Amino acid sequence: MTALAEVADPEIPAISIVDLGVVHAVAVEPARGDAPAHIAVRLLPTFVGCPALDVMRDAVVGRLARLDPCAELSVAFTYAVPWTSERITPAGREALRRSGFAPPLPGGAQLVQIVPHATCPYCGSSRPRLENAFGPTLCRTVYYCTDCRQPFEAFKTV
Repeated sequence: MTALAEVADPEIPAISIVDLGVVHAVAVEPARGDAPAHIAVRLLPTFVGCPALDVMRDAVVGRLARLDPCAELSVAFTYAVPWTSERITPAGREALRRSGFAPPLPGGAQLVQIVPHATCPYCGSSRPRLENAFGPTLCRTVYYCTDCRQPFEAFKTV
């Protein structure tokens, strides 16, 4: 997990995949006799159609290969449980905020949510305006803060 915490999210490099909560499971079998060690990692995509999955998998493989160049590595995506913004750690939420990315509000998705809401990561205002429900990727939206006049992105609460 320590090594995986060094792998940044490909689309939001201010946060690691561990703090983003996409690491679902890690299994390590040590080397025995002639058999090499085996490291298996299962990741949860933040969005089914996420275009960065291959980049994320390659970054994980690259980082784990430095632990043991002889180890057999298995990195796969699973939909065993859905990723939700509740999986983002407190440190991850703070890293997002510091980078100008609005972390999701506590409590996750609402059953009925007519107007999505976010808190401005720059000034803390609770009065941002939804600028575009479709941000640069499927899992993000674009807001404009009516107080400090800064645009910012936020995760869609899933």
